Parts: sequence; C-alpha cells; structure tokens
Amino acid sequence: MYTELNSILNTTPDSFTKGEFILVSDRQSDASFLVHHFLSLYLRARCRVLFLGLVQSFNHYSAISQRMGVSLAQAKEKGQLVFLEGLNESLSVLIPQETDTGSQAMDFLRDPSVGLKSLYEFVRSSLSSTGEGREGADDTEEWGPPVVLVDDLTVLDFSHYCRATVCSQLQGNVVMLTRCDGEEEEEDEGDDEGPERLLKGLTHQCSLTLHVRGLPYWLLHFLRDVIEVQVEVRWRRRQADGQYTQNKLFQYKVHDKGASFFARGTSSAVL
Repeated sequence: MYTELNSILNTTPDSFTKGEFILVSDRQSDASFLVHHFLSLYLRARCRVLFLGLVQSFNHYSAISQRMGVSLAQAKEKGQLVFLEGLNESLSVLIPQETDTGSQAMDFLRDPSVGLKSLYEFVRSSLSSTGEGREGADDTEEWGPPVVLVDDLTVLDFSHYCRATVCSQLQGNVVMLTRCDGEEEEEDEGDDEGPERLLKGLTHQCSLTLHVRGLPYWLLHFLRDVIEVQVEVRWRRRQADGQYTQNKLFQYKVHDKGASFFARGTSSAVL
C-alpha cells in the first residue's frame, strides 16, 4: 500500500468510497504495481476480497504483498481473500486430470459458446457466501464491503455484470487492470477495435481511472536515471447539477517497498 497514492486519492483503509468501479490501465509501461496497492489497501481495510489472478500466480502476488506488510496466505486462511488462480484453472480445463479438483469458473475455455456466465457465477457466489465450508476459514470474522480485483481485463471482459452486482447491489468496489499496446491511436484513424475499444468503453463506466503510460521519448533523455512513466488520475462523480470530472497528472518512481509520486515537472531529476 502506497501512502502517497492514498493521499492523492484521498483514501485510507479506514475511509474509502464504497460502490466504486476503479479502472487501472497502461500503455508502453506496467501498471501492475497499482494492483498490488489496491490489494493491500482493501485487505488492510478488512474488506472481503475476490482476486481473479488471470496472468500471475498466487505465489507471485504473495511474495510482493509480503514485502508490503500483508500476508495473503493468512488472509486466505481466514476467508477474507478468495484467489482464483487463472493459470492453474486454465491448465485443469485444457489438460484434464483423472481427479478434477478445479472449479467451473474457466469452463468457457472448454466450450466458448457458454460465454463467461460460469466465471461470473463464481464471482457472485464467492462474494455472497460466508467462509463456511472452507478449510481454515473463521466464521466469526465480520468483513467489510466486498471487493473484486482483476489483474488483466484484456484477457476477458465481463465488467458490466461485476459492476452491477458488486458496486450497485453489494455496495462494494471493483478494481480492474486493462492493457493497451503501442502508441495511442488518433480518434480518426481506423476502426476502434480490441483493447482500445475496451479501454474507451470502460472509461465511460468507471468512477476512478488511473492510466499509466511511458513518457515521451524526448523527455526520457532528461529523466533516464530517475523516472520514465507517469500516471493520470481521473475522478468521475455524479452530482445534482451534473457530472463532475477532475484530472491530475503525476510522475512516479516505484521502490522495493513503496512508490514516490511527483507533480509533473517537480521531480528533482528535472529541477
């Protein structure tokens, strides 16, 4: 959990906005550190967290969270964290074993015609149920609002149903990461397809966007020893007199156990 970022977003484990759909995106850079931040934040806030790890393993996230002072293993044992390890689940579908111990969440890989209904049902049932029946779960614990995290939404898109269930019905939060490759396209160039279309569609739905991208190449000449990326934070709020939007742009540097954020042009590297 990055305290400087919490200050920027005006949030803490004891005080955060409920019912939010948070979109994290990146272009020519890696915004994965923000997924680690929100995972740590909501576990510290005692939220019930469902993590769809579609591109990385549980051990990967566990090792990084340990450095940030959070034990995913303990959270999992207590029933606070439900982690779907998409890589292993995918293998169990694509290479069936005699003893099938996997869930049905990834059945769409076996039969694409079924769509993502089984994955959504896994999300809904996981957040609606208590820890009862899971080994090591502590049924006496009372958790805060539910949170769904997805570590790479470009692998699949079922955001609409998660948003309706988690944000609206359960007053929980959803954090999703989606990736765009290459340079940003001009609006009048070509068809709007793939990751670009997904990003634009989700941007109109979410209440908070954190978009990470590499800096222009000409600027990297001056910042090559310090920072090479920036994050644009955009809040979207509905008010009585219309929709309120606020944008702020920061440069940042990720450390082993944290991250530093600078208003654009205020880093010591350019002063």
